[in-house]
Amino acid sequence: MNIEINDLSNYPHIHLIGIGGISMSAIAETLHNWNHLVTGSDLNQSNITDTLNSHGIQTTIGHDLENCKKADLIIYSAAIKETDPEMLCAKENSIPTISRGKFVGHLTKMYEESICISGTHGKTTTTSMLSICFLNAKKDPSIEVGAMLKKIDGNYQVGNSQFFIVESCEYQANFLNLFPKTEIILNIDNDHLDFYKTFDNVIKAFQDFALLLPENGLLVTNADDPNCYALKQMVNSKFLSYGIENEQADYLAKNITFDKNGFANFDVYKSGAFFHHFGLSVAGKHNILNALSCIAVCDYYDIEKDVIFESLKEFTGAERRLEYKGSFDQISVFDDYGHHPTEILATANAIANKTFHESWVIFQPHTYSRTATHLESFAKALSNFDHIVLVDIYAAREKNTIGISSQDLANEIQNLGKSAVYIPDFDEVVNYIKSHAKSEDLVLTLGAGTVTNIGPMLVD
Repeated sequence: MNIEINDLSNYPHIHLIGIGGISMSAIAETLHNWNHLVTGSDLNQSNITDTLNSHGIQTTIGHDLENCKKADLIIYSAAIKETDPEMLCAKENSIPTISRGKFVGHLTKMYEESICISGTHGKTTTTSMLSICFLNAKKDPSIEVGAMLKKIDGNYQVGNSQFFIVESCEYQANFLNLFPKTEIILNIDNDHLDFYKTFDNVIKAFQDFALLLPENGLLVTNADDPNCYALKQMVNSKFLSYGIENEQADYLAKNITFDKNGFANFDVYKSGAFFHHFGLSVAGKHNILNALSCIAVCDYYDIEKDVIFESLKEFTGAERRLEYKGSFDQISVFDDYGHHPTEILATANAIANKTFHESWVIFQPHTYSRTATHLESFAKALSNFDHIVLVDIYAAREKNTIGISSQDLANEIQNLGKSAVYIPDFDEVVNYIKSHAKSEDLVLTLGAGTVTNIGPMLVD
């Protein structure tokens, strides 16, 4: 019984199915902060579910039919099917349900200035950058971001202003449920083809997202991405662009240099005139673009240049975005969430600006469909590393109906004349790296799944 929500006070007890997800947990914490009785369930125990329980949000591992029956409203994540026992329980007991995407849409409608950050890549980093700027500018925003942010010691904040900064996911067109006043569209790439089927459909979804803006709204987008820049001709809202290559961009980065950590320093020109110098504490050219989008929005909302400068310098990265995990035997270990060829290439380029001897990547492909669709592109992107180790594909929401494996990717890499090894067991991967990597090398665990567990195994 899916519903549209008008007044949250009608639902004192709210139950969340899939509460352990990064976005679902932020919703749970927000509702708890607003004095709702919040319960939830998840199939897997994690640091997130432990934290929820410690905050007084009863979180059950497995199905929780008792709280389901008592709830006034049920919110469910995108991974939950209609055949889920708790969804069936809700139906049997006539309890209203709403998807996570639609509920976040309701939240954005509650704020006068909802700032929605979207794009195929870079959403979490840019949302984090923007959040720090608004916090330091004393704007007191509400925040929902797709990773743990040190500044707020979590992935959400309930503020007391009209500003709501929210990471906006394009998967299953969830961002079309939102009510944005300002949008950032970072880039448009051919991902989530299991849902969209064609790249044209992906482009159309982002076009529809841009058209959600009111006439007094603002679209900030990437002038170096032709599909993003073309939105200028489609929207009735205000339009600002940024870039490195496109001289027509409203905010243009020039005089770019990188230090030994791969951190960029650059000058920003606004409408052709010098605006300010900026320096980052995160690596990679792609993060210059992320920062430019943040600078444009902050300038639009009259945040002082020095506050923007200090805030961007303060930001040392979001969780699992080229995150330093430690070292062993003078070998540095990093972890990154990248699971699309474009993201892998951006990470490889970011690492290339760092000082090290040789690079090792331990890559876990994410979903069978994405691996099959981008097999050749994955192989080319991974070939930018000196040494390549592959672990089993992380299934996520899928079954392997394609009959593909990481060995197929290893073969594709070898066809390009590059060596790659497939090692399914994590303990064996650790032993392999420890016996082959040398002092001053750099090791990167890469992927959106459980590969993140290997970094601590190496360091420990």
